Amino acid sequence: MIPDAPWLLDRERRCRRDGSGLTTADLLGCWRLERIWNKGSRQPASAAAVLLRGLAARLRLSAAGAGSEDGELRLANSVRIGALELRFEGAGRLEGRRPLLVFSFERLLLLLGGRVLIERALPQPDPLRRPFFALIAAERPLWLAARGRGGGLALWLLEETDGDHGAEVTAQ
Repeated sequence: MIPDAPWLLDRERRCRRDGSGLTTADLLGCWRLERIWNKGSRQPASAAAVLLRGLAARLRLSAAGAGSEDGELRLANSVRIGALELRFEGAGRLEGRRPLLVFSFERLLLLLGGRVLIERALPQPDPLRRPFFALIAAERPLWLAARGRGGGLALWLLEETDGDHGAEVTAQ
């Protein structure tokens, strides 16, 4: 079942009070953006969601790797048109009881067929202004819901688990 806005809003109210219980393991995988709701709306933002689905918007969350602190994640947020991909990569971690997935992007890549055309380092945001997703709920292996710093609500569908590997990036 893919939840609707009233169900998610009710779950969000309970989550603010009791926490979501989500862990790093619940987040791992490649998530395809399915629906978004603007701040305060109970109706999905149809045009924006269609556009983002058409651009194959994805959020990949993976374990940070050996030597990392528990709860640290690697993030890749991307859109794609055919073989052309725009990707933001960075690091994040779960914080608090709700929890929040706090992150920052370290680099921007433009790829064509998995080959890097452009790579740029990104400035780090002020620690008090870092973006985040307030995690609401997940039902593996189906979906993940969260509210972003700007107030919008997003619902992603799990496309592949963390053990699956998509196209590898090759530097030019």
